[in-house]
Amino acid sequence: MSLEGKTAIVTGSTSGIGLGIIRGLAESGADVILNSFTDTAQDYALAEGIAKEFNVSARYVSADMGDGQACRGLIADVGRCDILVNNAGIQHVALTEDFPVEKWNAIIAINMNSNFHTTRLALPGMKRKNWGRIINLASVHGLVASAQKSAYVAAKHGIVGLTKVTALETAQTGVTCNAICPGWFPSEMTQGMDDESSMNFMRANSPLPRMGELHELDGALLLLASDAASFMIGQHVVVDGGWTAR
Repeated sequence: MSLEGKTAIVTGSTSGIGLGIIRGLAESGADVILNSFTDTAQDYALAEGIAKEFNVSARYVSADMGDGQACRGLIADVGRCDILVNNAGIQHVALTEDFPVEKWNAIIAINMNSNFHTTRLALPGMKRKNWGRIINLASVHGLVASAQKSAYVAAKHGIVGLTKVTALETAQTGVTCNAICPGWFPSEMTQGMDDESSMNFMRANSPLPRMGELHELDGALLLLASDAASFMIGQHVVVDGGWTAR
């Protein structure tokens, strides 16, 4: 499942799951584009470190995934995109009647709308080459719900649907579109959630009572990014320690 000669863009990829995905792709030989909205010296240094560690081309491009124009600009700026991993996401927890409208709008924009904008711009180039891989990070919350996460669950369910539509529309083009549904993995969204109540929630929902380690996403990621999954379209691959098996 070598990815040498491929260029991969991963949104929201300077920390957490996104950075783990960057490392997995780079280790398999892909040139990688890191992304966040922060645009700091540390972001550029991170890309340089990835390039040296894995002997690939690695570049950082700043773009706010909550802004549709910036999403489109990311794809246009990079130019070549063989593998697109839509990973950027944020979270807010509140009862529906207390959910701030601005938080709802931001979560839908970053967690779902950005996938549409990047996919829309990446598809023409992939179709011209008759090869492309679109991988959407949908979360177990694209399949099941948790209380007080209305915007996040709505966005992730939407991504599962968008994945299926994109797959159907590209079925005869050499482009595939699939989703990965991670369970509990270390990320900015799970930072600070190591208190006893959070751990009890995880243990109650996951037969494997621990967080996943970032490298444990590599199997699903590299399968979907490679030629090995050329007959897989519109699928969601669940990596959740058994959360959704119950």
